[in-house]
This record gives sequence, structure tokens and C-alpha cells, in this order.
Amino acid sequence: MIVGLIGNIIYKEPSFVHIEVSGVVYEVFISLQSFSAIRGDEVKLFTSHIIREDAQLLYGFMELSEKKLFERLIKINGVGPKVAMAICSTYTPAQFGVIINNKDMNGVKKVPGIGPKSAGRILVELSGFDAQLASSQSEDTNSSFNQASEALESLGFKKEKISDTLSRCDLSSDTASLVKEALKLLKTI
Repeated sequence: MIVGLIGNIIYKEPSFVHIEVSGVVYEVFISLQSFSAIRGDEVKLFTSHIIREDAQLLYGFMELSEKKLFERLIKINGVGPKVAMAICSTYTPAQFGVIINNKDMNGVKKVPGIGPKSAGRILVELSGFDAQLASSQSEDTNSSFNQASEALESLGFKKEKISDTLSRCDLSSDTASLVKEALKLLKTI
């Protein structure tokens, strides 16, 4: 079972990438969320390896919470990898967790390929899963938040000002983006 890849990107499109790992090139299907998060030529992806009668497919994710969402979705009867990737491309795990929590049928139906019956089934099957999504998302966020806070503190900003500023930033960002956004806000204060 292939659970992750670290390698160089040979070719990239919004729905898949070709990654060279030790001389072997893998085709990995990705969500639009992961596509927009890929920076540079080297990449580390969490993968889900699906083996079918006629194919072996790899689905890659930049964040572990997105992989957990995908793997939970494909366990639902009638939801295959394509529909699960459509959900991952439409919503971040945190956004989809809110939709599950609110039992937002219209939010689920906005995903291409999902009708009313499938939307209802997904909401019923994922009931309670929103808490797991929130906790795995907060682990990623807390790490970025703490690292950004330390970086800003090392630049000489006061802790109170840092926490106030970071609370107004987009907490789903990586550490570098958080620091940049916070510095812009601190400059205007």
C-alpha cells in the first residue's frame, strides 16, 4: 500500500500530477485544493492507493485531513473516488465539516455529480464526522499558528498584539502565509 510520496513534479494539471520518485514516475490524481497548494517542483503528498480489478490508482493530498475526508467518503455506498475528489475540490475539509454539522443539503448538492439522494446519504453517513474533521484541521492550524506566532515574536512584536493580529488572519493558511498576512495587518495598526 502506497501511503505517501515525496518527489519531483514532472508534469502538472489541475486534476493530476506526475511525480518522479527514485526514477519511477507515478500518476497521482489530486483535488483542486491540493493543486493550488503545490508550490515548487518538489512535493510531499499523502496518498490513498485504490486497487481495482482493472487499475491501480493513486489519489494525493497535501493535507492529512483532506485524505481522511476522501477515505471516509469512498466508504459510503454510491460514492466513488471521482465524487469524493469532486467534494475535496469544491470544499476544504473544514468547510465540508461545517456543511455536515449544519446538515446543509444544498451545500452538498453544489458538488458536481451529487443529486438529492446522494446528498442525503452523505449527510446521514457522515453524521458526527465533522468533529473529527475539525480536530484534524485544528492540529494543522495550531502548528502553523504557533510557528507564525514564534516568528513574529522573534521580529520583536508583543505577544498580545501577535495573538490579536493572528486571530484576524486566515488560519487555514500555512505558516509563511500567516506571517505575511500578519505583517501586513501589523503594518496598518
